[in-house]
Amino acid sequence: MKNTVHVALGARSYDVEIGPGLLAEAGARIAPLMKRRRVCVLTDETVARLHLEALRDGLAAAGITMEALALPPGEATKSWPHLERAVDWLLDQKVERNDIVVAFGGGVIGDLAGFAAAILRRGVRFVQIPTSLLAQVDSSVGGKTGINATHGKNLIGAFHQPSLVLADTSVLGTLTARDFLAGYGEVVKYGLLGDAAFFDWLEAQGPALAAGDMTARVEAVTRSVQMKADIVARDETEQGDRALLNLGHTFCHALEAATGYSDRLLHGEGVAIGCALAFELSARLGLCSQEDPSRVRAHLKAMGMKTDLSDIPGDLPDAVALVDLMAQDKKVVDGQLRFILARGIGKAFVTSDVPRAAVLSVLEDALATC
Repeated sequence: MKNTVHVALGARSYDVEIGPGLLAEAGARIAPLMKRRRVCVLTDETVARLHLEALRDGLAAAGITMEALALPPGEATKSWPHLERAVDWLLDQKVERNDIVVAFGGGVIGDLAGFAAAILRRGVRFVQIPTSLLAQVDSSVGGKTGINATHGKNLIGAFHQPSLVLADTSVLGTLTARDFLAGYGEVVKYGLLGDAAFFDWLEAQGPALAAGDMTARVEAVTRSVQMKADIVARDETEQGDRALLNLGHTFCHALEAATGYSDRLLHGEGVAIGCALAFELSARLGLCSQEDPSRVRAHLKAMGMKTDLSDIPGDLPDAVALVDLMAQDKKVVDGQLRFILARGIGKAFVTSDVPRAAVLSVLEDALATC
């Protein structure tokens, strides 16, 4: 029960392998990329405790030795101090340009390790082994790497494609329910932005997927990765279509900044709330029917996910302050904030033609329920 999705980027093309049991096969799958049988792994303390020995065994089966650095878990690790620590450690390990750095963890480690690989010796190869649902369906694919700044999320980084992605769906079984559902926010996003049939499938299969059905999990990860791969192949550096992948993210990044990138709001939870807000904004602008945002929110609620601003614990800034936080988003072009809106489920598009007053109105009404 394993699938392969090819990311077609010419000389930078690579495969995403998806299915259970891939940690045990990691050595055999990485070995063809290697000049010398040694890898340096960047991970976090939680993943290290749960899975690092399994990865070590999988690499050793192909005669590959491993050194590892475990960083603290959490969004705060995507920062200058931890990047500096990671790069210094890789230099201490005498990583050469022909070596492989392995990013072994969720989206935070994938982004940080990928950026470290991008800037180390002006670029060394790296392999993504994502351990969260969010990382498997989104952040491990497409080559976006980076860290956060005080001004906002992911504002410092580089496009640096991995050489291989191994998405072992069996490790998803060790995620907390909250972390799994946060990743599901990114899965839902794919159906909402460009595949109404996939959203239909998720409405039917979502409960089984959340309950641990491996066939459903492999299918959901594969369909999500295939959609992302197709978009990345058309628009690697986000000049056009790739911006569609940011559905829900303009709201999400402002909410993450407002909550201090803390455990009050996980990224995928922000994406889910952001998608609901993006569909509400689309309906108010007359772009889609009012039934569409209602359907989006109904599915998120049925899955037990955060759906509204009132689901975020603690106080939030007012609507004006949230819009000001959006202005720091990477998607600002010539001072104009780009939104991803929808003409219906599966019909997202990018636009800068969104009245500030409409955004404020949606946020004010959402905040009124808090």
